[in-house]
Amino acid sequence: MLLVLFKRIFGGKHEKSAVSSDQHVAPEEVVEQIRRGEASRSDFIAAYKPYIAKVTSRFCKRYIDPERADEFSIALIAFDEAIEQFKGQAGKSFLGFAETVIRRRLIDYVRKEQRHQGTVPYSAFDQDDEEEMTVNPIETKEALHRYSITQETEARRMEIAEYDARLKQFEISFLELTDLSPKHSDSRVLLISISRLLASNPQLYEVLETKQKLPIKELCEMASVSRKTIERNRKYIIALALLHNGDYPYLQQYIEPQDHALPEESEARGVRA
Repeated sequence: MLLVLFKRIFGGKHEKSAVSSDQHVAPEEVVEQIRRGEASRSDFIAAYKPYIAKVTSRFCKRYIDPERADEFSIALIAFDEAIEQFKGQAGKSFLGFAETVIRRRLIDYVRKEQRHQGTVPYSAFDQDDEEEMTVNPIETKEALHRYSITQETEARRMEIAEYDARLKQFEISFLELTDLSPKHSDSRVLLISISRLLASNPQLYEVLETKQKLPIKELCEMASVSRKTIERNRKYIIALALLHNGDYPYLQQYIEPQDHALPEESEARGVRA
């Protein structure tokens, strides 16, 4: 993999960065060549974009899209900064140093993104890492925790918006689900079970998708419930079936498998009857 990357670095149109393809040039040497004007900085950075993306994704604990994520842009600038600051003494690794710089810049970015930081000073906990850069483990942990919450909140908001758009294809709205949901827990469990039967059956779900109608007769037979139960909870069952088969990890947590209620017990309570 590294050989391929170095071929990209030194095999381009720039004569000053041409190196024979069978030479294994360490990143530390490339950095020195860049400083001497013997290698292309832009080619070097471009070749290491996969590495930069990997470091950034590991830091953020999620996939980072190099084309869209602000975090990747921050990391890219940090990598360029590392080229300027690196001192290849005592066998130090450039990539290790670059990762440290990237993490520090991402931490700074995360801190700036937090609008409601605590007022308790953490300076007493500052310490130097192996690259002699000041690190505050407590402040870093707090900043990352708040950043994680912010990211999760945004992900939930986007998920709800996508789900709402999907529901509208069936003339249902997300806000409407509050009124559609049965009041009794055993009734909700029953309807969740029915919706799961629908979502897991390719033929029945195809009917829902193509005709936007519930296969009522089949569901009544499979779930052993009355037609009245299916018809009066039509929208709720459809909404849950769409949720089961959609890419909605946060919302799906609310309909994790539950104990099945007996049909006659639920109908006795009147599932939206």
